[in-house]
Amino acid sequence: MLRDIFQKKRHYATVGQATRSTETQPVVPVDIPKGLFHKCEGCGALLMSKELSKNVHTCPHCGYHFSLDALTRVSVTLDDGSFAEHDAGVTSVDPLNFPEYVAKLDKAKTSTGLPEGTVTGHGSIGGFPVVVGVMDPRFIMGSMGSAVGEKLTRAMEFAADTRTPLVLFTASGGARMQEGVLSLMQMAKTSVALERMHQLGVLFVSVITHPTTGGVSASFASLGDIILAEPGAMFGFAGRRVIEQTIRQKLPDDFQTAEFMLKHGMVDKVVHRMQLRSTLETILRVHSLGGLTVGEQS
Repeated sequence: MLRDIFQKKRHYATVGQATRSTETQPVVPVDIPKGLFHKCEGCGALLMSKELSKNVHTCPHCGYHFSLDALTRVSVTLDDGSFAEHDAGVTSVDPLNFPEYVAKLDKAKTSTGLPEGTVTGHGSIGGFPVVVGVMDPRFIMGSMGSAVGEKLTRAMEFAADTRTPLVLFTASGGARMQEGVLSLMQMAKTSVALERMHQLGVLFVSVITHPTTGGVSASFASLGDIILAEPGAMFGFAGRRVIEQTIRQKLPDDFQTAEFMLKHGMVDKVVHRMQLRSTLETILRVHSLGGLTVGEQS
């Protein structure tokens, strides 16, 4: 019959088959490979990894921004093949003999594949030279210890010496308590390095990602010549509960979000990750120092 020849074929998405049950053999489900799908924490949608990657790890339905590790952030921001890492061998030690700190550092190194909680280096965005630093929220909650502060300070000094714009992506729970005052002093050290950049007229763009809190928010994250933030990113010093208990008042629902900080003048622009690279390219173009390349002096 002609209708059998031209009958539309049905299309199915197949993820695997289960073994048929018998009286002696129950159904054995086939496992779906890990990493094939991701559930959006914003709207609950089930997203395929390829779709998520295409949207720079943001939900195409609600705009939720998934957390990015440092190396992925570098790859989606800088020009292909342009990144050269700095100070990869700088790592934390245990200056206070804090209980279980060494074990925690070893675990973080193993799980992230990084020697420390930040990656720094230089490269280009849209052909414009840039020094970049990216904090990794997976490494002990992105906390800032001596090594993180040292790497960021060296990046700032490199930017100042070469007159190259600096872009820092922050993501941190604050100072690393296991290093005590040695961690807290990184706030002052990075701030001094940024002041030297300011005096030399070298551009610093701070990009706030979720979450940026504690000593990081109270130091270099808030000192950018231009401060950008990803949608929904938490940006503040103390937590909501601590503040409410201190001031005895109920805080707004959107308190400490990027959008709240934008309304109150603490952020210059909230930028969706899909537009972040092009926004940075525009800023670098406007503030270009006459086409200097990394390593040249003005």
